[in-house]
Amino acid sequence: MTTPESPLTIAVGDSTVSAAYARPRTPAATVVVAHGAGTGMEHPFLAGFTRAMNDLGIATLRFNFPYREAGRKFPDRPPAAIAAWRAAMAEAAARSAGEPLWAAGKSFGGRMASMAVAEGMPAAGLVYLGYPLHPPGKPEKLRDEHLYGLTLPMLFLQGTRDPFATPELLESVVARIGPSASLEWREGGGHTFDVAGNKRSAEEVGASLAAPSAAFIAAHAPG
Repeated sequence: MTTPESPLTIAVGDSTVSAAYARPRTPAATVVVAHGAGTGMEHPFLAGFTRAMNDLGIATLRFNFPYREAGRKFPDRPPAAIAAWRAAMAEAAARSAGEPLWAAGKSFGGRMASMAVAEGMPAAGLVYLGYPLHPPGKPEKLRDEHLYGLTLPMLFLQGTRDPFATPELLESVVARIGPSASLEWREGGGHTFDVAGNKRSAEEVGASLAAPSAAFIAAHAPG
């Protein structure tokens, strides 16, 4: 039985953003999920991921960043994106029954989650659905400095053909972070986890990342 989603409005500073919340009975955890730079929370990839997480007994809250809500194309600067992350996590916490609260995001959304945690936002752990380690073709411009101070559990799910993360570089970053970080490759996957010759919808692709995410969350459950 599909867990129903409830639309929400979350205040972020002087504005508001849209969100969608779904809570199965007695969830093992709640995962707050943010979109990538070029899409919004309504994208089938995120919808497929959160619905599959609900089916696995995990509550979800996905939300829009302010720029997306306002119809702008250029992503928010980190301070605005981090403020949105804090507001979304606070909303999820208010609706929880004390279960662990995780942060997850596609590309930009995941990177902003990690920056928010680096600046003190509480979270039980982080799940990256394709971490944008560097711009395509510019491996020298790494976005990694803030990661090394994080000690909470982190799962990097990444396609081997993702132009935003050269495999050797990402492996070295994850190794430098230490044992709290885990890396799982999706063979042949691009930045959207698309695999050449494998015709799957974006919703199916997003849903396929739920099981490893839920397993990682379960492996790091308190107690």
